[in-house]
Amino acid sequence: MVHYVGILEGKGKVWSIRVPDLRGCHGGGKSAADAIANTVVAMRDWAETILSDGHAVPPARDVAIVMKDPDAEFDPAAGESLVMLPLMVEHGRPVRANLSIDAGMLEAIDAEAKLRGLTRSAFLVSAAKEKIESRR
Repeated sequence: MVHYVGILEGKGKVWSIRVPDLRGCHGGGKSAADAIANTVVAMRDWAETILSDGHAVPPARDVAIVMKDPDAEFDPAAGESLVMLPLMVEHGRPVRANLSIDAGMLEAIDAEAKLRGLTRSAFLVSAAKEKIESRR
């Protein structure tokens, strides 16, 4: 999974992140954590749009390069900080995977998936996405 540099700024209940390598991709929220989670979703949507238009997603640059890039306008003196954000793009093709899971845990997963009207696979994917996107 590729990680992009995001520039986080904000205070109080207004936070935003811009992703210099993904021109025009931004996210925000009422806290830094919310802004990060929302930006990860925005990045996925941004990349899927670019890919569906037949374009390639730009490569992620190293933190040091983004920090020195005048177009990124990173300003630590103004309270900005850098965050690393994962880009998860779905390819639309299922892949079979063999996983080893404790029998009791598998029962709990199946029960929870059934309560939510999901298959085991859909439940596990949604749980993984939530965990990766929030990075909490």
